[in-house]
Amino acid sequence: MAYPGLFTRLLLVLTLAGSAACKKDTAKNTPDGLTAVTLLTDWYPQPEHGGFYNALVKGYYKEAGLDVTILPGGPNVFGIQRVAVGNADFGMSTGDDIMVANERKLPLIAVGPTMQHDPQGVMVHPETGITDFPQLEGKNIAMIPGSLWFLYLTKKYGWKNVTTSPATFNVANFLSDPHYIQQVFVTSEPFFVQKTGQTLRVLLLRDAGFDPYRVFFTRRDFLEKKPEVVRAFVGASLRGWKDYMADPTAANEEIHKRNPEMDTEKMTYSWKALQDGKFIDGRAPGQFGKFDPARWRKQYENLRSIGVLTEDADPARSYTMEFLPK
Repeated sequence: MAYPGLFTRLLLVLTLAGSAACKKDTAKNTPDGLTAVTLLTDWYPQPEHGGFYNALVKGYYKEAGLDVTILPGGPNVFGIQRVAVGNADFGMSTGDDIMVANERKLPLIAVGPTMQHDPQGVMVHPETGITDFPQLEGKNIAMIPGSLWFLYLTKKYGWKNVTTSPATFNVANFLSDPHYIQQVFVTSEPFFVQKTGQTLRVLLLRDAGFDPYRVFFTRRDFLEKKPEVVRAFVGASLRGWKDYMADPTAANEEIHKRNPEMDTEKMTYSWKALQDGKFIDGRAPGQFGKFDPARWRKQYENLRSIGVLTEDADPARSYTMEFLPK
């Protein structure tokens, strides 16, 4: 799983806003003439990062003149925070978090899509009869505290009595409690449930209208100072993603080396879920590697509607299409 940065985490970043001017520039030339840059992922190595590892092991980054180090994220690694102060050059998050960061005066900018659609959802037991989000009224959802999607769905469906409990990052409670409901990645947790022979149903957030891009991003000053580095990184990364969805073998071997818990069966499941759900390529032809300004505008309006964004600002300040394929 690879959970996005959270609104509550972004608030913590405000304490670093004053130190942002002291951020360090980690990109530098190596003895062999490459430019060394770092990518901080949003979780431990997994197929949801496959395109980046593919670009690494197949040499696409080196062909583009880059020496890329991929650093693992985790539940206590705040990617937006670390990129903002220069502890990494690129990070992974969601488009909504980048817009929130910008309103909080953190000059971050999304430079490319990791996924066209977010594979997050809510997992329920089919025997509960729950088939759509309005039926969650009166239920408890185990979730990441402060998740923006929950605020949006509460307003959209007029929930009055939906309670929450902290996510546990596993499926043990789901397996033991037929009424348990939890936030998941459709590419991850369902695998472990199905391994036990139990059935499940996932309500995807994108089907409820909360559908941000999953993105990789950098600092605006880094982009302005080194646009050629950003261009090289975006191009090689998207090449890596396109090839990964055609053949994940090489990247998955690297992922397993870095995270032995990712065995072949689990990675095959995740890769197939990414493919079947059209999360990387998008549900319409020609969406791979692209941003749609209308979708950014829609997500901006969603965040305004729940009071997370309060300024009247152009959502285009949070992303650029300059380095994407034409």
